[in-house]
Amino acid sequence: MKLHIITVGSPKLEYAKLGCELYATRLERFHKIRVTRIKDSKKAGQPAMLEEGAAILEAIGKAYAFVLDPLGKQLETPVLAQRLEQLGVAGEGELAFCIGGDEGLSSAVKTRADALWSLSALTFPHDLAQLVLLEALYRASTINAGIKYHK
Repeated sequence: MKLHIITVGSPKLEYAKLGCELYATRLERFHKIRVTRIKDSKKAGQPAMLEEGAAILEAIGKAYAFVLDPLGKQLETPVLAQRLEQLGVAGEGELAFCIGGDEGLSSAVKTRADALWSLSALTFPHDLAQLVLLEALYRASTINAGIKYHK
């Protein structure tokens, strides 16, 4: 299965860059990984959300879209693993995971979502959200592969 990470901007903090690279590399053991980094809009507020949202929608294409949103459903790791497995069995060839920019996500992106997913009730900085997403996908993938996750 293909996993497509779509995010506005790139990690700026060194720990996040290294962590994202590490988990993306680890995920390649189980999936084909593609990362699309949408350019941050120079606009503010609603115009930024609309501009970034249009680029996110284009990047999603026909993929099954998990959109990260604070109001989305939180998933425990075993449930995430089961969901990924079910989508693979159902023939979903590509899953897109979308993280918005500083201004958030447009209503069009949220409407397009096949699933709204919240990583936590906590608010994470953008860099950390990318890292947590990749680690969560890696952990779920090890469960599905029957591999013990190392600590």
